[in-house]
Amino acid sequence: MPKGSKIFLPCRSLGYVSNHIPLQVRYIKSRKENLIVTCVGKSFHTYGITHFGLLSVGGLHPEDITAMTADAFHVYTACNNKIHAWRRGTELKHVYTGHKKPVHLMLPFGVHLISVDESSNVKIWDIKAETVFLELTFSNKSFQITAIVHPSTYINKILLGSEQGEMQLWNINNLKLIYSFRGWKSPIICLEQAPALDVIAVGLASGKIILHNLKFDETIMEFTQDWGPVTSISFRTDGSPIMATGSVVGHVVFWDLEERRVASQLLSAHSGSVTGMICLPNEPLVLTSSPDNTLKLWIFDMTDGGARLLRIREGHSAPPSYIRFHGANGHNILSAASDSTLRIFNTLTEQFNKSLGKASYNRKASKRRGRTAEDPLTMPPITQFTSETTREKEWDNIAAIHLGIPMVTTWSYDKVKMGELKLLPERFQKKKLKANLFQDVSATCLFLTHCGNFVIVGYNTGHIDRFNMQSGLWRDTYGNPKAHDSSARGVVTDTLNQLTISGGSDCKIKFWKFKNKGTSPLSTLTLEEPISFFRAHQESSMLAVAVEDFDIYIVDIDTRRIVRKFVGHTAQITDATFSPDSRWLISSSMDCSIRTWDIPSCQLVDQFSTEVACVSLNMSPTGEVLSTAHVDYLGIFLWTNRTLYSKVSLKALTPCDEPELMSFPECLSEHKDEELEIEDSSEEPDFVSPEQLSNDLVTLSGLPSSRWQNLLNLDLIKMRNKPKLPPKAPKAAPFFLPTVSALNFQFNLGQSEPESGSKLLIPASLLNLTEFGKMLDKTRQNEDFNEVVEKLKSFSPSMIDFEIKSLAPEGGGSAQVMLQFLKVVEFMLKSNKDFELAEAYLSVFLKSHGTVVATEESLRNYLTNIQSCHNVVWHRLQEQLLYNMCVVQNLKLM
Repeated sequence: MPKGSKIFLPCRSLGYVSNHIPLQVRYIKSRKENLIVTCVGKSFHTYGITHFGLLSVGGLHPEDITAMTADAFHVYTACNNKIHAWRRGTELKHVYTGHKKPVHLMLPFGVHLISVDESSNVKIWDIKAETVFLELTFSNKSFQITAIVHPSTYINKILLGSEQGEMQLWNINNLKLIYSFRGWKSPIICLEQAPALDVIAVGLASGKIILHNLKFDETIMEFTQDWGPVTSISFRTDGSPIMATGSVVGHVVFWDLEERRVASQLLSAHSGSVTGMICLPNEPLVLTSSPDNTLKLWIFDMTDGGARLLRIREGHSAPPSYIRFHGANGHNILSAASDSTLRIFNTLTEQFNKSLGKASYNRKASKRRGRTAEDPLTMPPITQFTSETTREKEWDNIAAIHLGIPMVTTWSYDKVKMGELKLLPERFQKKKLKANLFQDVSATCLFLTHCGNFVIVGYNTGHIDRFNMQSGLWRDTYGNPKAHDSSARGVVTDTLNQLTISGGSDCKIKFWKFKNKGTSPLSTLTLEEPISFFRAHQESSMLAVAVEDFDIYIVDIDTRRIVRKFVGHTAQITDATFSPDSRWLISSSMDCSIRTWDIPSCQLVDQFSTEVACVSLNMSPTGEVLSTAHVDYLGIFLWTNRTLYSKVSLKALTPCDEPELMSFPECLSEHKDEELEIEDSSEEPDFVSPEQLSNDLVTLSGLPSSRWQNLLNLDLIKMRNKPKLPPKAPKAAPFFLPTVSALNFQFNLGQSEPESGSKLLIPASLLNLTEFGKMLDKTRQNEDFNEVVEKLKSFSPSMIDFEIKSLAPEGGGSAQVMLQFLKVVEFMLKSNKDFELAEAYLSVFLKSHGTVVATEESLRNYLTNIQSCHNVVWHRLQEQLLYNMCVVQNLKLM
């Protein structure tokens, strides 16, 4: 039986581009293109530099990758204390084991690979043989290795940088220390070979960049950046004497080495530390990566020699907080995160991912400022949004509310940008807020109508307002003076814009006319606990209401009644979504569980848990996948719906049971697919109903009614089916060739003359029993009637009628055989099986042999046994039928 969920299987993750592991660049001669390799946790991505297209996804590691490097043949990844060598980005060629601590530094060195673990143990591997060629051991107290580089033209030599600020030059061919550099009393973070021979760039934690000559142990130049430790260094090799350095705050500085000054800067190039930076050989291009989940390509074509952004591949720099599918095909996901951005992720290809931008109070002014992390015009994060496709081409079709402010922003999916409208009622203008009429006002819920013309917004003051999406003008308010006495938590409308339903923390669900001419609601539904949020299914007029005691109610909008209640979550419910056919409700909670409720049966049918809580989830409009966003995870995870392509038997689960833990979806490798196939093959077998549930119940045979219902009317059926003309006799054959009685004219060539001279046929017995009669006659010895019953059930109605009529003495049978048939009927009645067959067979028997039964004393006396068995079965059946009829009648009256 597979562990975890029966319905959902891990599919893949979206939105991951890079993390803190530095990027790597490989030049492939066959493609004549540079390939970029970035780490995304347990796997790595390979991008083509031409269009930044995702070419391949590396194999899945058991844990997060701790170090990565590459050469022309392999990509090397370190996972804990193991090193993997990948060919073509996906094919695992070598595995190197031997380190006792996690590996954090690697350097390809010809046919060897140099690796350093956290205990400063250096191993030199033979790449093909997967064996340790040489080994060096250092003490972290005296020399903790933090950086490694191979100086150009220094054969068999490597330079090691340490946490203590010292450097050592080693010959790895004979394991000899060539020279020890005293250092600069600051931890060395990175080392980079300069275009000039014998010169190494050293990046220190103090913010200094040292250009040091190894041959003479002299410092040539020294620079200092004001933003803390130097995280990465790279040199341009296209003819410009420029050195680029990255910082922990995301700034990049370009230093002119000839004039020994700053040439230009890229302020806020990333919102996180610039951990990876590589200038492409002989090209005016520089690549940067950062833990902010972005990969950027910059080109030096500005008039002042500076760099501008050429290409970008990015995801959310902060964990997504609200996700929803957009459109009817289920290919695009709208995602909002705490970095104040709204993005589109495509489930089919990474090429169609787009960013709608960062929410800003003044979009044009923010655009002039450029990409800066600390923009004072940036709005608070989006907490909830709503979208529709009806008016997508005409005006903004997305509305969003932000954390802690009453303003609602509009966005355009078609134009892929933030709209110009800011929706805010007059009562919440700055003048009112300054007069202390309303304190700490914020929008808490919103809903965009199906027609795309109106958006309804609820506030924490209890007010609910309606705005026009095209003009942004205020249209109406609900309630007098407000809809709820406390914060509004949910608002929806029906498909035809006839009703508006609102819910608040005052435990009330109110139904309003959409065009609110009056001030009072049409009806009010009161719950026992405050409402957390609404989730509606437009086609079925069902509304899911989550309350603060961790329960979920299903409200029928048409009848305005609670029709279902789901109890089982043990912590705050974060989100819920309906399946497209409205049969399931899938909910998530801070107890890290995701549960699927079957609405018609009001049962929990599936549940599983994750490592961290799910904050938002949504089912695709086609029902193919479930998308989830989780705490502290930058990606969006997709789970496949197994019920669409395989048979899944669901049964009711107990909500108090602990759900099983499932791992997050990753970019699946071939090994992962094999595991899923093995897991599917071990599924529990299909449920097969037993032949008889209980001996006290009457069980029917399950045969078609035509097999037994027509037995009593068989004569009438034969009369109706009688042909109008008599059948024609076959042509006369020659006297010496006998013919076969058949539809087609044919000779009986297999008949032979009897060997004996006598032509008299003398029967062995006076009885002329059929095959079924002989089987029935044999039961006089063992009284086992199971085989006889099975034989009867295989006969057609005409055959059954013929066999029963052949049991009489005039048909070739006897009274003893007829008595055995009555015993068969008694056996069927006592077993409580095949009840309708026993009744039909007995009816045909009495109708055909009534006179014979009356004359034969043995048969006449045995009928009392049949009658007593029949009465017992019928009285029990009649009692159950009358009881059920009374219950149904009573329910109708209620």
